[in-house]
Amino acid sequence: MLELSGVHTHIGPYHILQGVDFAVPSGGLTMLLGRNGAGKTTALRTVMGLWHASKGTIRLASSDITAAQTPDIARAGVGYVPETMGIFTGLTVKENLVLAARERELDDARLGWIFQLFPALKRFWTLPAGGLSGGQKQMLSIARAVIEPRRLLLIDEPTKGLAPAIIAGMIDAFRELKQSTTMLVVEQNFRFAKSLGDTVAVMDSGRIVHTGAMAELAADVPLQTRLLGLDLGAHQ
Repeated sequence: MLELSGVHTHIGPYHILQGVDFAVPSGGLTMLLGRNGAGKTTALRTVMGLWHASKGTIRLASSDITAAQTPDIARAGVGYVPETMGIFTGLTVKENLVLAARERELDDARLGWIFQLFPALKRFWTLPAGGLSGGQKQMLSIARAVIEPRRLLLIDEPTKGLAPAIIAGMIDAFRELKQSTTMLVVEQNFRFAKSLGDTVAVMDSGRIVHTGAMAELAADVPLQTRLLGLDLGAHQ
């Protein structure tokens, strides 16, 4: 579904991505892991066209999107959930979703599916999004990204700052989401990554240093320590 080949990204004088190569298979969930500052968020933003690659190629299925603009990438079926969530806090839950819908009309079947994923959104439908809890805001941010069907969903640290009970519910929602949407997820919570990831790519200093099956990384403590500097099983 997505392939990055030799991708470099410069932000001002800083050379952040330094020849990134990895692929996201269709029909599964790929975890993008790495230490803080490794370049994970920059990789997502570069795919989404928010920052443009200075070298290399990004392909969405059979299309070259390296130089494409963000609205065109979104229209090609890519959804993006930033670490900052990107919701409109002064608008209601309903208004946030209406703005995210391309036709500006909410499909009842799609909306019912979203309410199954995130029941809290139905309860707070007419309330300002700014009054939601952190977990509920994250639910709304993801719902905005999938209110229209997506070929690929990019999500940056969906569990950051969330309580364990909320993370458990988020795992259930993501299990359902990945049945219909290919996903690339940046994550720090290893319980979440281990539970959901089909494949994994690990970044370090702007480069991909490991790719493979998530289950293999989860089972290999020495590899976890070498790649990430910690025993991921002790940081669940």
